[in-house]
Amino acid sequence: QVQLVESGGGLVQPGGSLRLSCAAAGSISRIRGMGWYRQAPGTQRELVAVITSGGSTNYTDSVKGRFTISRDNAKNTMYLQMDNLKPEDTAVYYCKAEVRIPGGLRFNDYWGQGAQVTVSS
Repeated sequence: QVQLVESGGGLVQPGGSLRLSCAAAGSISRIRGMGWYRQAPGTQRELVAVITSGGSTNYTDSVKGRFTISRDNAKNTMYLQMDNLKPEDTAVYYCKAEVRIPGGLRFNDYWGQGAQVTVSS
């Protein structure tokens, strides 16, 4: 059984910074792609950033230059460094990972529990 545990959310003023963490735990053979998504009330969940197992990254346009996605494969952990935060970044942030368990034949998607990020004066 695999779970993704998120941490690092909170309340921050505009222009401030937060770092989210997503740690995968349980029976894990390999993690392929990982990514961060966010959802504000009344909206659909949107992709924020993705990172491949080799470290290649992509970002949605609204966060380019402000957010940085990274991962530590030895720790099965992914991070999202968020700088120069804006009120429109307020949302619940979810991490996702493509995980293969020991003896498994395929990768399955697993999701974190969500972390609230609130940017407000």
